[in-house]
Amino acid sequence: ISIGFAYAFPKGIAIFFKEIQDFFDTSYSEIAWVSSIMLATTYGAGPISSILVNRYGSRPVVIFGGLLCGIGMVSAAFCTSILQLYICVGFITGFGLALNLQPSVIIIGKYFLKRRPIANGLAMAGSPVMLCTLAPLNQFLFDNFGWRGSFLILGAILLNCCVAGALFRPIGAATVSVKSQVTEEGKDALKEEVTKNAMEMSSPTNIPTENKIEEEGEKDCCEKINQYLDFSLFKHRGFLIYLIGNVLMFLGFFAPIVFLAPYAKHIGIDEYSAAFLLSILAIVDMIARPTTGIIANSKWVRPRIQYFFSFSIAFNGTCHLLCPLASGYTGLVIYSVFFGLAFGMVCAMLFETLMDLVGAARFTSAVGLVTIAECCTILLGPPIGGTLIDTFGDYKYMFIKCGAVMVLAGTFLFIMNYYNYRMLAKEEKERKAKQEDPKSVRTENEGRNNWNKETAQDGPELEPLKEEQEGLKKEVNGT
Repeated sequence: ISIGFAYAFPKGIAIFFKEIQDFFDTSYSEIAWVSSIMLATTYGAGPISSILVNRYGSRPVVIFGGLLCGIGMVSAAFCTSILQLYICVGFITGFGLALNLQPSVIIIGKYFLKRRPIANGLAMAGSPVMLCTLAPLNQFLFDNFGWRGSFLILGAILLNCCVAGALFRPIGAATVSVKSQVTEEGKDALKEEVTKNAMEMSSPTNIPTENKIEEEGEKDCCEKINQYLDFSLFKHRGFLIYLIGNVLMFLGFFAPIVFLAPYAKHIGIDEYSAAFLLSILAIVDMIARPTTGIIANSKWVRPRIQYFFSFSIAFNGTCHLLCPLASGYTGLVIYSVFFGLAFGMVCAMLFETLMDLVGAARFTSAVGLVTIAECCTILLGPPIGGTLIDTFGDYKYMFIKCGAVMVLAGTFLFIMNYYNYRMLAKEEKERKAKQEDPKSVRTENEGRNNWNKETAQDGPELEPLKEEQEGLKKEVNGT
């Protein structure tokens, strides 16, 4: 439900745009910015959502996001200008949807490991299910209550996100017994005492400490920031490859959905048949997502899931490149089927591949950093497509642009993931060779023996410290 609202709602409210456009006497491009701002806010607020999830957990963040969605849509029902709609629908509701999307994706990684691709595929199926539901529901509300009444009712429906959030049961660490806590405290105190004594013996008595305090303060500040958003991910090779490929991909990802129905009308197809193309796309998408999750979880695909993701993006782009060849309604139905399949494959693996690269522990920060980078291309993609249509007076150039961009992104990800897999294998081989090398083991043993000899020759003053260290070592080994 949370993922369905986050992805489908910005597309579902487009049915009200024509009446709103007439009511406020605005152009199509001005009214189209409502959806663009909402989508961009949903993705752009990713880091804020990630920080809140790290700080408070998934459940309260989703409940608060549901409240914001409801407030935004109810406020929109009383708007008197297009600018107020941008604020209420675009920013407030978009931010509420962001607080639904991130925790929904993050909590899957906390619950599942072995069957995580299947779980991701099923959860992502919420988007086409909700799109199929919202489209006829919005049409019914529009016919009976107008756009203002519909926005009031949709605001109330979005409050169901709070109910969904209440079901996000947090998984916490098991409570530690009093005895183990006492043992840990004693062990920490012993460690501190040993370290303190060693530092007093090995260092001069008078050392200026101001510089050290400043460095520690700066370090603490950086650690606090990294506690919520792990910026060290920008040094992670796999993460950077994923980020560049996805930012490029989103330039052509959403525009074909936005312009599919208008393109069908442009070539002479009636309104209901044109709208049915989106229903075909959503139904195929609904089946494709869980199916892709099952395939991605198989023993043949899971170890090299990045290649499967790259293929899905390139396949998506190829569908768009071939779309201008579909001159009649039958051709567009075939295009919608293949587009729904390709779209579902990409969406099902969008976050699974990121989790595969960075691991579950760093996934929360990774999602936040990726979505803030993607929001720019998500915001610009549909307007660039619209500009191409206005310039050339033909939709085929928009489809060609989207297809070329996505094929390029898929090819880039395939080549760079091949390089990444090769480098990971090489690093693993070097690590094993280093562990198995008898010379390095012998050198370590010799160094340890020499150190033991030196400490034995140091006299009786180090005996108490040595005994404490031996006791600590035994306790740790026993634990």
